[in-house]
Amino acid sequence: MTEPTTEAGAGRVAQRRRTRKAIVDATMTLLERGAEPSVNDIAAAADVSRRTIYLHFPTLDQLMLDATLGLLSAGTDALLEQVGSDDPLVRVTALARAMGADIDTLLPLGRRLIKLTVDAAPAADGPRRGYRRVRWIEWALAPLRDRLSENRFDELVSGVAMVLGWEAFVVLIDVRGLTPTDAVELSTRTAATLVESAMRP
Repeated sequence: MTEPTTEAGAGRVAQRRRTRKAIVDATMTLLERGAEPSVNDIAAAADVSRRTIYLHFPTLDQLMLDATLGLLSAGTDALLEQVGSDDPLVRVTALARAMGADIDTLLPLGRRLIKLTVDAAPAADGPRRGYRRVRWIEWALAPLRDRLSENRFDELVSGVAMVLGWEAFVVLIDVRGLTPTDAVELSTRTAATLVESAMRP
């Protein structure tokens, strides 16, 4: 008698996932068009009610954060899939350039991402965002795991996270006056320098 209940429960979970994805995808589409979507706009685009949106996302900012991250991450994931090297220098360079690809077009979204993160309520169970970036960096540095202590590896991940990402790009552009392209290249070289230092005996 428990099997139908289990199947029904699994079906509801899958439906919730599909609904959440539809809401995020609709928001991403509106953002790509340059819109500043309201909850009503998103509900209409996703073909759901306002109540359904708030069931999945307590605030509009949280939804916008997820959608912005989705837009900024999709290209990076696709580019990293093409990297076949086990050399951490090759990998971290590919990651830096993937994160900075189309920076001229994506810079407004990068600024939005930083604003949404700063404005978001503190998370009780960890960082407000960053898991994608950390996952990418850990992938890039994975060949060094056996050569470094756990603490040293974690420090290297943190160091690379500090110089790769929208925060670094915006600082270099706004504070140092670099062009977007030069900001990406400097971030790339800095990340590579950190990796080279870690690779030395």
